[in-house]
Amino acid sequence: MIRLMVVEDHPIYAEGLVALFRELPEIEVVGVAGTAEAAIELVEHNTPDVILMDLHLPGMSGVQATSHITARHPGVAVLALTMLSDDETILAAIRAGARGYLFKEAPQEEIVRSLQAVAAGQVVFGPSAGSRVLAALATEAARPRPLPELTDREREVLDLIATGLTNHAIAQRLFLSEKTIRNHVSNIFAKLGVSGRSAAVARARDAGLGT
Repeated sequence: MIRLMVVEDHPIYAEGLVALFRELPEIEVVGVAGTAEAAIELVEHNTPDVILMDLHLPGMSGVQATSHITARHPGVAVLALTMLSDDETILAAIRAGARGYLFKEAPQEEIVRSLQAVAAGQVVFGPSAGSRVLAALATEAARPRPLPELTDREREVLDLIATGLTNHAIAQRLFLSEKTIRNHVSNIFAKLGVSGRSAAVARARDAGLGT
């Protein structure tokens, strides 16, 4: 039995998915959420095996939710099901820990097969998404990584600093404690050799962050 959570902000589409999966005896729908924040809360109380994650959500994005969930619950497989096909979103979802990427145009049979595959520990990219994923990865490999001295989390924090968020706001956005964010900020300043927030923002924007 695969325990499934559906994260989708369009009620009619979400209802269609739930109706599909409820007809399959090997899949149990254990939760439905319309926002990333609701999904994160549901995971804490009703740990699923697989989350079918829309990436374009109100408020926090599905990519941010994926990053948070996979960090706290590494045994949960996230399968992105989205209309977003740009390289940046694809790469962000993969970096966040998604084990699969499908477009919403995928047939129902493909969605079910992909869900079963990621539940079994496989990484799945549907036929329509596969070529875009490979192209995005090739582009990423050829592109220099901004501020390589920073970890992925530190780069994420710096990006949010460069957009003007306070430590408190960043902590809320990333579902981390404010003390943890302060530690990240201190490490960022030390690695970049800067003494304050404004200098860090300048370095971030020079590297293309904070846009």
